[in-house]
Amino acid sequence: MTEFRKLSALVGRNTKSYFKDKFLFFTSMLTPLILLVLFFAFLRNIYLDSFKAAFPPDFTIDNKMLNGIAGAWLLSSVLSVSSVTVAFCANMVMVDDKINSSINDFKVAPVKPATISLSYFVSNFFVLSLVIFSVLAVGCIYLAIVGWYISVSDFFLIVLACLCNILFGTLLACIVLNFVKSQGMQSAIATLISALYGFISGAYMPISSFGEGLRIFLGLLPGTYGVAMMRNHCMNGYLKAFADAGVPIEGINAIKDGFDINVYVFGNSVPLGAMYGILLGTCAFLLVVYIAIVVLQSKNISFKMLKKNSK
Repeated sequence: MTEFRKLSALVGRNTKSYFKDKFLFFTSMLTPLILLVLFFAFLRNIYLDSFKAAFPPDFTIDNKMLNGIAGAWLLSSVLSVSSVTVAFCANMVMVDDKINSSINDFKVAPVKPATISLSYFVSNFFVLSLVIFSVLAVGCIYLAIVGWYISVSDFFLIVLACLCNILFGTLLACIVLNFVKSQGMQSAIATLISALYGFISGAYMPISSFGEGLRIFLGLLPGTYGVAMMRNHCMNGYLKAFADAGVPIEGINAIKDGFDINVYVFGNSVPLGAMYGILLGTCAFLLVVYIAIVVLQSKNISFKMLKKNSK
């Protein structure tokens, strides 16, 4: 059996193991569900009032545009945050294999350690993509109901931004969970990431609402640009519709600055292309780190086996 066939078999096995546990799938969807509940129960009117505050006095605008841009802001938050938080839940199989000692069976089987590690990465990327694009489909249905102003080109850019965020989340989860050997530790890390990531990336509350020192710090984190990329593509069509409806450029810029479409670091605006460069550059760095970890672990396993056989 070739390594590719072994990889395919392991990816299929990991994916089936994930979907076999219905509670695990529900846990993965918990972050999107919480964000949706928060939006509809508490935050929707706050966001609508914030958008209205950017308009000139006595200026009226179609409610479909207002409801749509508020929904687009929510969708960008859910997609970008879930791409990281869900990754830690979707990769539970890696931890379970250590707990159940299944990983030891793989190590003595005629399969390379790199193939095992790659199988976790590929299955996590695949599962995470299913979850994120399911959320995107639900979000698109909602926007189509309340007000759809997303062009075809913007939609494909949203998909591209999703893939970039999924890659970032998958690599981050694979690296961190590679050192986790208990279910309790994995649950603690997943809970911590779910609680903190939305805030430190500006997904729950706009970065512009924080103090200057915190804004500078958050501007140095790659996750911030994953969220900002999603903001740009999800809200671009609505901002164009606002401009066509007569909203002055000052109001448009106020929305961009207030809702993190524009991100500033040390007073300088970060272009959209630079946002992609920062996130993908971080992904390249994380990939190198993950490969280095796999190589070192492979050498460690070979050394232990050689030492054991020499006795």
